[in-house]
Amino acid sequence: MAESSVFMADMETAFQKFAAHGDSKATGKEMNGKNFSKLCKDCHIINGKSVTSTDIDIIFSKVKAKSARVITFEQFNQALIELAPKRFKGKSKEEALQEIYALIVGKEPANVGVTKVAKTGGVDRLTDTSKYTGAHKERFDESGKGKGKTGREDPANTSGYVGSYKGSGTYEDKVKKV
Repeated sequence: MAESSVFMADMETAFQKFAAHGDSKATGKEMNGKNFSKLCKDCHIINGKSVTSTDIDIIFSKVKAKSARVITFEQFNQALIELAPKRFKGKSKEEALQEIYALIVGKEPANVGVTKVAKTGGVDRLTDTSKYTGAHKERFDESGKGKGKTGREDPANTSGYVGSYKGSGTYEDKVKKV
C-alpha cells in the first residue's frame, strides 16, 4: 500500500503541474478543461482511435460539478477511472488504470509547437549593419552598434546664419537696401 501512496503523490504532482500550466494565477488545486485535454495529449492518453479529444471533453463534463468549470484531483482520478477501460481495451479495470497512471507519472506540460524566432538567411542579411548604405549606414558606428539619437537626427545649426543669407551680410543689411 505504501507503493500506491507514492504513486498517488506522483500523480498529484503531475496534476498540479498541468493544472497550473498557462495561468500565472493558478494554484494547481483545480484543472480546467483545456489543461485536462493538454494532459491527455501530452501523456498520450489520446490515441486517435479508442480515445479522441471529444471523448476527453465528454468525460471532463461528466466528472465536474454542474456549474463548475474546473475539476479537483479527486474528480481527475474519477475521469481517469472512466478513461482507462476505453484506452486499454482487453485489460481489467485495475490493469488499465495502472497503465494510465504509468503514462502520466513524471510528465510535465510540453511546449512543443511553440512559435520560435525565425533565423532564416533573409533575416540575417537584412539585420547585418555592415551591409547598410546611404543614410542608414550613418546610424551605426564601425562596430555595428547604433548611435542612438545622434544617428537619427541632424544637429541644429545655431550659428545665426540662414543658408541664403550667408556671404551677403546680415538681415538688417538686406532690409536697408530695399
